[in-house]
Amino acid sequence: MDELIKGIVAPFVDHPDDVRVVREQNNDEVTYILTVNKADMGKVIGKKGRMASAIRTVVHAAGLAHHEKATLTIRE
Repeated sequence: MDELIKGIVAPFVDHPDDVRVVREQNNDEVTYILTVNKADMGKVIGKKGRMASAIRTVVHAAGLAHHEKATLTIRE
């Protein structure tokens, strides 16, 4: 899942080497924490949060395919 998130985010940011994904397991829920360069936050969030919402939707759907409840948090 980490590679999926990096594969989605890295192509459209200016600093792809700064893209990091950390996985945190809490009982039956998995939270992926995406960290990007401060200059790339606007690109990751997108207009009116549409890009962030789309990435979260993909992560949630991929989590369901692996029988886990997956969420995404974005940090700079």
